Amino acid sequence: MTTLTRDPARTAPAGSLRNSWIPRLGGPVWLVWRQHRAAFWTLVAVMLLGVAVMAYLRGQAMDFLAAQDPNSRRLGGLPSDFETHVDRLHSIGSYLSYIPVLAGVFLGAPLIAGDLETGTAKLVTSQSVSRLRWLIMKLAVPAAVLALSTGMLSAMFTWWWRPLKGLSDALIWTSLFSVTGAVPVAYALLTFTVGVAVGLLLRRTLVSMVVTLGIVVAIEFVWSEAWRSLGHVMSINTDKGVGAGLVPPELPDQAEQQGQGTYFLTSSGDRLDWTTCLDQMDNDRAHTACLESKHVIGWSLDYLDVSQMQTMQWLGAGAMFALAAAVATFVIVWGRKRLL
Repeated sequence: MTTLTRDPARTAPAGSLRNSWIPRLGGPVWLVWRQHRAAFWTLVAVMLLGVAVMAYLRGQAMDFLAAQDPNSRRLGGLPSDFETHVDRLHSIGSYLSYIPVLAGVFLGAPLIAGDLETGTAKLVTSQSVSRLRWLIMKLAVPAAVLALSTGMLSAMFTWWWRPLKGLSDALIWTSLFSVTGAVPVAYALLTFTVGVAVGLLLRRTLVSMVVTLGIVVAIEFVWSEAWRSLGHVMSINTDKGVGAGLVPPELPDQAEQQGQGTYFLTSSGDRLDWTTCLDQMDNDRAHTACLESKHVIGWSLDYLDVSQMQTMQWLGAGAMFALAAAVATFVIVWGRKRLL
């Protein structure tokens, strides 16, 4: 007796086996992608456009530098036309600084709040998909797309800036600290998860977006005030006096001065504010006598050195990643118990 068997190679539709290796989205992953595909494709399109624009502008800047005398590549030594390239860099950097706001307000806040408002969450969780799995995919898929897009933009911007840093006062590293390296990715993920948490708690899309905007602005204020504390403040001291013909010491290349300015250093090691004896400035002899009476022996300057930039960025990014993970954990735990 002969048994008939079916050969998949003969019975399968043309081209199906040839493409069978291609991974296909399914289940909650497909659902999340389908629901938010417009936002995801917008992110990808903005990333590709931004990468292309920055690559083009970087090429123009490098061509400009290649046409200059190598000896002129020092601070203030390039022609004024170079400021055009500096302005372009800062313009793109200012656009990148809006990514955390957009990630929190327009991607994070409506993510779960919209499903709760329309009843989609109740429909999905009534199927065979568990709440836990749905919540994880709801966070993971947008976070992956956001991290990829922001990471590519940040990497391209950093690649553009590095050969130009130090060639202009406007390109000091502290002015672009938050839009280079790993900081933009961590920052965007933090505001995204905060937006999701707000949407989960408030359950209304528009209200969640407004509240998230306020929280993101608060986070931006705290970050702008705190990130310099991630570095180690260094000092330059002199002990040769502050009389006529003597000038305060110069800071290292690309260093940013900290504090209130140049301090007066006393013989006991104390520092006096730069306004000390300011009322005697019109009379050199009286001013000198005033400083001598306070035992001033030199100047003291505080600064942050550019060599600390990468370490500071990773410390800040690490803190943001940890906060984002904590908020995401809260979303999963809270949503699993009180989603509906």
